[in-house]
Amino acid sequence: MSSMITRSRISSLLARHSRRFLSSNASTHSQKESIIASQSLISDQGLPPQPEAPAPPVGGKRSWTFLKYSLLAAVTGVAATAGYATYAYSADEIDNRTKAFRASVNKTITDSESAEKKFPTLLYSAVMKVPVNAIDFYLDIRRQIEEQIQGFAEPISDKLLPDLHPLEQHVFTLVLDLNETLVYSDWKRDRGWRTFKRPGVDAFLEHLAKFYEIVIYSDQLSMYVDPVIERLDSEQRIRYRLSRGATKYQDGKHYRDLSKLNRNPGKVIYISGHALESCLQPENCLQIHPWKLEADDTALLDLIPFLEFVATRQPTDIRSVLASYEGKDIPPEFIKRSLEHQRHVFAHTSTGTKARQEFVATLQKDRRNILIGKEVSSDLLIPAQNFEF
Repeated sequence: MSSMITRSRISSLLARHSRRFLSSNASTHSQKESIIASQSLISDQGLPPQPEAPAPPVGGKRSWTFLKYSLLAAVTGVAATAGYATYAYSADEIDNRTKAFRASVNKTITDSESAEKKFPTLLYSAVMKVPVNAIDFYLDIRRQIEEQIQGFAEPISDKLLPDLHPLEQHVFTLVLDLNETLVYSDWKRDRGWRTFKRPGVDAFLEHLAKFYEIVIYSDQLSMYVDPVIERLDSEQRIRYRLSRGATKYQDGKHYRDLSKLNRNPGKVIYISGHALESCLQPENCLQIHPWKLEADDTALLDLIPFLEFVATRQPTDIRSVLASYEGKDIPPEFIKRSLEHQRHVFAHTSTGTKARQEFVATLQKDRRNILIGKEVSSDLLIPAQNFEF
């Protein structure tokens, strides 16, 4: 009996425990289902859409692009116009051509004029004031730049030489180039720069200094010219020396401008191995063979008879004399003309054959012995000294 009571109690306890377990499992399962359902709901809904950036207005972008290209085109047009004007016209020509246009902007308006007449005038002045100011600005800038360039391109003075003494107004001026005319500068790796003097240069300077005002006119820097002249002319036969600062820079070259010498152009002779291509006054040029260390060169000595004849006869204008020798080698041509002249003189005088033969023989002798009386050679002038050109 007691055993039956015990079994019934145990079975009731097990039944209650089973119901609690089942109910807890059911609640747990329902909670999981609700969580899963909420997650699926959230995933189905997704994140809220982000607001799109407002698109820029199409009209504003086009306006800015148009303004940018218009400004670029205007700047290009102004630059092209200024470049063409600079190339085709001088500053004075542009000033004269635009003077009337610039003056039209400053037209005065009287009080007696009607409003209908005042308005177009005021509108024209307001619109054209910008290009007028641009022209004035261009002219000012161009003149300033040209003044700066002229300071480098033009000779250092309009009078490169001082005035001649009143008693020397009849004296001719003999202008000599330096390199390849009186000397030659040679460079070699093992010894650097060396300067050699031309055969006959000492005799040439010594003899012609009695008749001429001798001037050196070189396109080299003074730091090269001065030491060379000091060694070349120890007897002070050269009166003046002019270097690169006295030349005119034009088309990428340095030219000798004889008009700046402060001398009568009819009494100036320019001698150079490159005379016609280095001087702005070709009518005053006497071209000789450029010297490049030829030991048998006699070009300077051959010129002495002609130059002495010019200095003693003193023609009114040496340019006409040089023009008569154009295209000819002056030394032999001068001897030829002298012989013809003497033949003509002897033919109309009673002078005998002996005098004529003596004169012809004198002209045909070696000119070094006639005029100088001593031999010359290509002696080394400045040994192993470097010069920066």
